[in-house]
Amino acid sequence: MTLKPNLESYHEHEKNGLYAYGWSPDWQTAFDELELAEASPGRVIADHGHKYRIVTSRGEGWAELSGRIQHELGDRSAFPAVGDWIAVRFMAEGGNDGIIHGILPRASRISRRAAGSVPTEQMIAANVDVLLLVAALNLDFNLRRLERYLVMAWNSGANPVILLSKADLCDDPERYVRETESIAPGVPVIAVSAKEDQGREQLEALLRPGMTVALTGSSGAGKSTILNWLAGKEIQDTQEIREGDSRGRHTTTHRELFILPQGAVMIDTPGMRELGLWEDGGGWSEAFTDIEELGRNCRFADCRHEREEGCAVKAAVDSGELDPKRLENYRKTERELKYQASKEQVRQRNDRKGKGKKDARRGKGEERRRLTLERD
Repeated sequence: MTLKPNLESYHEHEKNGLYAYGWSPDWQTAFDELELAEASPGRVIADHGHKYRIVTSRGEGWAELSGRIQHELGDRSAFPAVGDWIAVRFMAEGGNDGIIHGILPRASRISRRAAGSVPTEQMIAANVDVLLLVAALNLDFNLRRLERYLVMAWNSGANPVILLSKADLCDDPERYVRETESIAPGVPVIAVSAKEDQGREQLEALLRPGMTVALTGSSGAGKSTILNWLAGKEIQDTQEIREGDSRGRHTTTHRELFILPQGAVMIDTPGMRELGLWEDGGGWSEAFTDIEELGRNCRFADCRHEREEGCAVKAAVDSGELDPKRLENYRKTERELKYQASKEQVRQRNDRKGKGKKDARRGKGEERRRLTLERD
């Protein structure tokens, strides 16, 4: 049975400001389905590790996970992320701080592979409608890196838009727009300059009330500058990039959500030195849809686009229709995702074995206690 949204509760949260953070009747329905007594809805607006900055109908406050939900979630990637809608029980009557007892199902999840030898997922943001992939038009501009960000974006469930920032540093930004469009079929590409107020109209068309927009990209790409530009004030610190290679330093130290005057909410995220891809929910095929389309014309259905006769992809490379570097990145990311998936399967099997052993030991302990009671 599908629950109808509690419109009375929805309008109460709308009146108290939660609507400004993206609350809607659909989220009200999802919250009602949790069936948590004495709980109120809220949204995570900043992640500080074990503590979360949240907003509810009472305003901003701090929250921690309940011990029960920590145990139930287990995997760190299931813990609250910036953008998550949550169910909170307040610690004190009239207070703003609380304990998180539930997390609403995510409409989208932006994540990457965390650094380290053990494959784990690192959440970046949740419930994002539009993901802005920011790349600066300076010495650090890299089409191959943008292709990787597109794989992450298409995997997330959010709609990607590419922002070519610092267009004032480039003599011919339109050339870079065309080059970027060639590796991002169907994805809007906007050249912007906060310094010269370029691209604001196109960008603001995305910032509709109720929308959640997130910024991601390399360090020094100008994400915090874009946020300040759109907000009309300095709400995030910025730093100058290195002159030698145009590489930036981490200015933003944690993920945080802000309300923009245009009505949307925007999540700013720390810059990434490297982007390790996580899983593949079809994002890889979507990011390389032109190669996938070409592959349908290959003579063999299982063509690997290497030395096979009648390979339409290789023919496109030979004719100059397809950049050989794009094909190389297509193969590289495919290998990376397959390796990551195989490592994750091994980890999950080991986790299941470990859980099975714990359950078995627990069962034996319970049996011994039962026999002892019977003897007594």
